[in-house]
Amino acid sequence: MLNDGGVMLRELRLQDAPSLLAHLNDARVLRYIAPCPSTVEDFRRFIRWTRAERRLGLHACFGIIPPQQTTPAGIIQLWPIERDFSTAEWGFVLGESHWGTGLFARSARLFLDAVFFDAVFGPRGVFRLEARAVDANGRGNGVLRKLAATREGVLRGAFRKGEESRDQVMWSILASDWRALRGRDRRVN
Repeated sequence: MLNDGGVMLRELRLQDAPSLLAHLNDARVLRYIAPCPSTVEDFRRFIRWTRAERRLGLHACFGIIPPQQTTPAGIIQLWPIERDFSTAEWGFVLGESHWGTGLFARSARLFLDAVFFDAVFGPRGVFRLEARAVDANGRGNGVLRKLAATREGVLRGAFRKGEESRDQVMWSILASDWRALRGRDRRVN
């Protein structure tokens, strides 16, 4: 569990399924992500899968718990690109009712600090973290920019949803860049 005194990131629980369904299975959210589970039972299956994958060291998924709440309004997850997690990819989604509140930025900082400072993932920790965001997702791309991610390029037609394909923007954050940025932030605060 990760906590900044208000926002909490924790492993998903089966009882989180109704909250995840309510927040994430929404047309405004689904414009920018691959289809998510569409029933409470489908979310329970997803939660069981994330927990099994975490035990195998193949995936980590945390619920984003807003201040003074007990159930998640979104998720943030990580999976390896390189077997040792030296290069990994992360994904995130937050319910529309929390867009623009700063909840995601706080959650992302907690998560990135754990990824880059605490070597929680892999024997040596993550060196390079990648993210993809649909090019039309102004909020998603904006928050990655605010987190000092580097825009590396456009992956043409990489996001497919049914018959539609859209471009995705590829972003990266290197451990050395995050540590330098957060070191400055910690000295200022």
